Amino acid sequence: MTSISTRSTEHKTNRTESTPVSGVASFVALIAICLGFFMVILDTTIVNVALPAIRQQFATNTTGQQWIVDGYTLFFAALLLTAGALSEQLGARRVFLAGLVLFTLASALCGAAPVLWLLQLTRLIQGIGAALLVPGSLTLLSQTFPEAKAQARAIGLWGGMGGIAASVGPVAGGLLVDTLGWRSIFFVNVPVGIIAFALTLRAVPAFVRLRGANGEARRLDLPGQLLGMATLALFTLACIQGNQWSWGSPAILGALAGGVAALCSFLLWERHTSTPMLPLRLFGSPTFSTGNTVGFLINFGFYGQLFIINLYFQQLRGYSALLTGLALLPETGMVLIGAALSGRVAAQVGPRIPMAIGLALGGSGLLALTIAGAETNYLALCVLLLIVGFGMSFTMPAMTVAVMSSAPRERAGIASALLNASRQVGSVLGVAALGAFVGQQASFVSGMRMAMLGAGAAFLIGCALTLRFVRHA
Repeated sequence: MTSISTRSTEHKTNRTESTPVSGVASFVALIAICLGFFMVILDTTIVNVALPAIRQQFATNTTGQQWIVDGYTLFFAALLLTAGALSEQLGARRVFLAGLVLFTLASALCGAAPVLWLLQLTRLIQGIGAALLVPGSLTLLSQTFPEAKAQARAIGLWGGMGGIAASVGPVAGGLLVDTLGWRSIFFVNVPVGIIAFALTLRAVPAFVRLRGANGEARRLDLPGQLLGMATLALFTLACIQGNQWSWGSPAILGALAGGVAALCSFLLWERHTSTPMLPLRLFGSPTFSTGNTVGFLINFGFYGQLFIINLYFQQLRGYSALLTGLALLPETGMVLIGAALSGRVAAQVGPRIPMAIGLALGGSGLLALTIAGAETNYLALCVLLLIVGFGMSFTMPAMTVAVMSSAPRERAGIASALLNASRQVGSVLGVAALGAFVGQQASFVSGMRMAMLGAGAAFLIGCALTLRFVRHA
């Protein structure tokens, strides 16, 4: 299929969702879509191992490092639901291409940033690009592969690419930092983004946007979007800046009060608007509500500890970036194994049992990581990292099944978006809140132990909620 470069050409290649893309074009389209998703997930883990090098370059502190991680995830989380609505309004292919352009340009700017504030700012822009990419990628998969079995295989590969990206991120990041410097972890996205853009133009058709029963696509909820962003941004600001500005300072107290006010306003608006970004009626199902809460809690605990454990290996134990990536491989490498097993178990017995097992194991491993000190034997840590990684990955697919099976079929798209948003919000607040312990305590070790207690508690709370509210098979 030739490149689609003009409006008239695009009009001729429009397809409906029921028209499959066949042959080589479908394979190329699958590669293009998966490459975009791969970059998004890679950047959730690859940056962590570069933080000590960035800290040294810009003479920053833990707060500065937190903003590098959380700036990306903050905008990613806050814009996911709106990006899904934009895909319906403008077409998934157009939004996906816009996300590729924005993410790739922002990656280049991150790599070239001469000062810390510019790096932090361009990470925010990267997060916007990521938010545009994810909903569009899933929609394009469902349109490109409308037949059920082909669609299941395509989505399985898409999810597998995410697991691979999360797993290789620390090792690839460590290798790049040690050989080419920290800027290379951002520049590596540029050729990948260009290739994905070119392949999308060539092989992914501009599908006709399907309308609902009333002939209209879902409208944007701009007041809800602004209130939701304000809520998340204010709570994140308070958590990250609390140690630096003092927890009792007017700025922090004001941020916390503003966050509460924005949250209440958001919930009131979403309850009464006719086009809510967050349909609160979905949360009438205990299984749906618990699944989303568990999604928040596991990302809160897992990504919060991942931020800290990277600092532990490099700043306390003196590991290089590459050695840190390799040291984390037992944890990140379990993602594919645990996820594959969880899917099979959930298919046999339902989501409740694998969710509870995964959360209990992950929580126990995180609590046991409180033994970590400057001289702790790595083999002991390795076992605990394996347990944490397996617990996290064993929970995720079952949790997804719980959420999607408890939502009405006609709301499957928004249910998926809500789960992704819940998880990313957990990541933002996990790095912010658990990272605050490291900066608050007298020593790094004591702060890390408090953070691991918090991370473990999040998993175990999720386990208790699962046992109480998630329905049996």
